[in-house]
Amino acid sequence: MIEEQKHMRTVRSFVKRAGRTTEGQQKALEDVWPVMGLEVKSGPVVFSEVFGRDAPVVLEIGFGMGDSLLEMARREPEKNYIGIEVHTPGVGRLLSNASDEGLTNIRIFAEDAIEVLAKCIPDNSLDVVQLFFPDPWHKKRHHKRRIVQPDFAQNLRKKLKIGGYFHMATDWENYAEHMMDVMSAAEGYTNKMGEGQYSPQPEWRPVTKFQKRGERLGHGMWDLMFEKTE
Repeated sequence: MIEEQKHMRTVRSFVKRAGRTTEGQQKALEDVWPVMGLEVKSGPVVFSEVFGRDAPVVLEIGFGMGDSLLEMARREPEKNYIGIEVHTPGVGRLLSNASDEGLTNIRIFAEDAIEVLAKCIPDNSLDVVQLFFPDPWHKKRHHKRRIVQPDFAQNLRKKLKIGGYFHMATDWENYAEHMMDVMSAAEGYTNKMGEGQYSPQPEWRPVTKFQKRGERLGHGMWDLMFEKTE
């Protein structure tokens, strides 16, 4: 039994991508991380202490290279942003750019979002959770690796405030349908656009690198917004 457990692997929704970290990104990882970085081992986050103020909190899972999160934080300085990303060059780039612009409303985890949610985010504390262009795991045998699943929806619901919402975006129609099915069946949520309806892309959601690539490939775009109602 012990041997079996040793070899059991948790199903993960992401794969760490290879990528070269530039000198600037590495410098930011060394110099800026102590200011903007958060770690699971530190335990639950007290937002008012971490940001030095009380403000609405937006959490983004998988911010990639960080450009869209940076733009949102720049546009809406009245909000606090927490980004989660396991791709080291992306973390370094966002740290570097946020520091260069003097932004103080961004904090970053460089760890698995499932662990961050379970161990660090207080219940009923988030105003928005964003999941933009997650890995679609488009092969049927890999669908179990998609992050949006019934258990995940309920784990998120615990972390959102009443009236807070989960905003998803994808350029894969099959994943959009999967998200719609999972979230429409999820207890305690209501589709902000109406039952079975996708959302127009909001003006405040920047066009990401992944979206541009999808558009070049002729993919459609789907946004979904589900509000926590209970």
